[in-house]
Amino acid sequence: MVTEGELPARRQWRLSANLPAFLLTVARAVVLRCCLDVILIISLPVLCLFVCFPRGRRWGMGPAPDRGLARAGAGLARALACPHRPRRRLPIGPLVAGQQRRRRRRGSAVAMSARTLPLLFLNLGGEMLYILDQRLRAQSIPGEKARKVMNDIITTMFNKKFMEELFKPQELYSKKALRTVYDRLAHASIMRLNQASMDKLYDLMTMAFKYQVLLCPRPKDILLVTFNHLDAIKDFIRDSPGILNQVDETFRQLIETYSCLSAGEFQLIRQTLLIFFQDMHIRVSIFLKDKVQNSNGRFVLPISGPVPWGTEVPGLIRIFNHNGDEVKRTEFTTDGNYVTPQREGSFDLYGDRVLKLGTNMYSVSRPVETHMSDSSKNLASRAKENIVPNPLAKEELNFLARLLGGLEIKEPGGSETGFRLNLFTTDEEEEYAQVLLGWGVCCSAMWTALETKVGP
Repeated sequence: MVTEGELPARRQWRLSANLPAFLLTVARAVVLRCCLDVILIISLPVLCLFVCFPRGRRWGMGPAPDRGLARAGAGLARALACPHRPRRRLPIGPLVAGQQRRRRRRGSAVAMSARTLPLLFLNLGGEMLYILDQRLRAQSIPGEKARKVMNDIITTMFNKKFMEELFKPQELYSKKALRTVYDRLAHASIMRLNQASMDKLYDLMTMAFKYQVLLCPRPKDILLVTFNHLDAIKDFIRDSPGILNQVDETFRQLIETYSCLSAGEFQLIRQTLLIFFQDMHIRVSIFLKDKVQNSNGRFVLPISGPVPWGTEVPGLIRIFNHNGDEVKRTEFTTDGNYVTPQREGSFDLYGDRVLKLGTNMYSVSRPVETHMSDSSKNLASRAKENIVPNPLAKEELNFLARLLGGLEIKEPGGSETGFRLNLFTTDEEEEYAQVLLGWGVCCSAMWTALETKVGP
């Protein structure tokens, strides 16, 4: 037993025994806090320096000396290693010169890609007319109504003011903006498409033109593909001279705008188109049956066929001396079966295009289906894109305001009766697509509600 007199003494002993450990812990905490404060005070100005000022320039200090010296030394080493080469003047500021070169390259790419939009719109519009013509015939729509639908859509598509805005140099806009234009264009007559059929129509249009761009032997042949589409459109309206004049005027605008472009400028246009299509991998039954598309939606490019106009069939290596004289020839075998084209396609208003890309692949009666690689994922993302407002840039809104001004949805009036066009083979397939689309809309709405509730 511990008596009452012993309790204060024992407490005092415990306090005196724990006091050094307590003081040591407090001292460690104070030192750690001071170290953290010092590190924070030193690192904040350095961090602000790197964030607020461009790379290589700190308050007007100029390019980093070590990097400039390294590049100058590398140039000097190359000059010493190749004494027969003429000496080049080393740049004073290599970093600044590199930045200027990069700016010039970016500026030229934007300027050339500003010519892409008319080609994209006209070729996708031509594919849309091919599909609508095939479905109008497949569903036995009366000839007078079918002609009226085609004439109304083509008249709206080649509206003079619309074409003037389209041919102005401008960057390529988003998929949603272009999709809105084609949605309005498809409903410019008495025909109506539901959401599932419109989705399928747009998928077929984009995949067909993507395949044509990939198969073009040379970048300039994209213009021949466009001419093939316009030739087929003129065949649709051969009995309407007024609309035919509209298409011919667009023909002349194309020739005037693109006939003076170089091969490099056409290559930039082709690159811009491929960037636009790079995330689209939708399976189409025609391509799958012809073995030109894999099950994952990617195209199979041939390794045989005609070579581009102006080039030779591969299989020969020629070696020249410093005077430009041929001194040796070496032949090698290739895996492909290449042939030389007989003539170049015509870039005039009338003529033989030679190239078959861009012609109507639906002229032969066969069903056309689309299959998404990841159905639920793509449907949900598309439904979300249709529900959630997409904050477009100011210039894109101005672009749509100008372009959509002439694309008014026409309501049937008087004795005209509208009709609904189905892009699916059977009603069951359309109902199934609508169910999937509705499921995607529900999932998208739930996800949006969760995001709103949880917050950023």
